[in-house]
Amino acid sequence: MAKPGARDSVVVVRYASALLDLAEEKNALEDVSRDLDALVALAGECEDFSRFVSSPLIPKGQQTRFMELVAEKGGFSPLIKNFINVLISNGRLKSLVAVAQEFSVLKAARSGEVAIRIETARELSDQQKKGVQEKMSVALGRTVRVEAAVDPSIIGGMVVTVGSYMIDDSVRRKLDALGQVLTRGVNENTVQNLKEVG
Repeated sequence: MAKPGARDSVVVVRYASALLDLAEEKNALEDVSRDLDALVALAGECEDFSRFVSSPLIPKGQQTRFMELVAEKGGFSPLIKNFINVLISNGRLKSLVAVAQEFSVLKAARSGEVAIRIETARELSDQQKKGVQEKMSVALGRTVRVEAAVDPSIIGGMVVTVGSYMIDDSVRRKLDALGQVLTRGVNENTVQNLKEVG
């Protein structure tokens, strides 16, 4: 899914803030958080779902019917069902996952928590998540909430995102860096050989 532009980012924050205010007002914060986490997880695990919600070509009626089925199957709260309908009505279903992620960040900030996203090639066990959470809490001196995601393309290691900071310790990044070094070395050798021949 493409990263939102500046204008889209502003819209995402507005929607997430409005939803957070409403969830707090209705005492439905945990239910809303659970449903949004489920939607983010679904988008990460199911490419078809991710493509569907991000496509601007699907008619609103079809979006509504499909999302009603998803909400029913997921047992989503009435507040989330209504919120999804608002996004569809405003032509903003493509922002659903971004809004859900921003909601998590804003909720953590209001509660004094730090939201950390961890991407690994394989799903972490509850014990591993707890270990990461404890270590990051000590390192940051704050209560940490860990959001784990699976991305097989990173091969191994992990990518950790804290706010706007990202620590990429994945095998994929290391292989990319190695590839750049090797490519640069080959190019330099080629230039050197040309010089020697000349």
